[in-house]
Amino acid sequence: MRRERRVGVLLVRLGGHAAGIFQGDELVSSKVGSRQVHGRSAAGGWSQRRFARRREKQVDQAHEAAAEVALRILGPHTDGLEAVVLGGDRRAVDALRADRRLAPVFALETEPFLTVPDPRLAVLTATPAQFRAVRIRVVDPA
Repeated sequence: MRRERRVGVLLVRLGGHAAGIFQGDELVSSKVGSRQVHGRSAAGGWSQRRFARRREKQVDQAHEAAAEVALRILGPHTDGLEAVVLGGDRRAVDALRADRRLAPVFALETEPFLTVPDPRLAVLTATPAQFRAVRIRVVDPA
């Protein structure tokens, strides 16, 4: 009899995040959210610096929101998870590594790192097809 693995998924991109727990292909718990983060400004002088400070604050708030969702969804279940699959934007995920509260989540990290568009519920529910896929590497001995 085949046993379905319990896997956590954390997807983070600048301005969007999603966390979920899968039992096999079934999403049993999840939370998806987003925060507005403005793009970079081409203006110069005081306006550019003010805009950069505002954007930096928005980025910090987006990372904090993603960390809170990861803690709420994945944190209480780390003992029962076999692995945590990460995805989205590597820099955004790496920014969360500094949060010590997430150390148990990152301790379960496994490959592959999923390349996904903006984390939405539909994107999260489609991730088992990616992290459960079997990768075959053919090496020609000649």
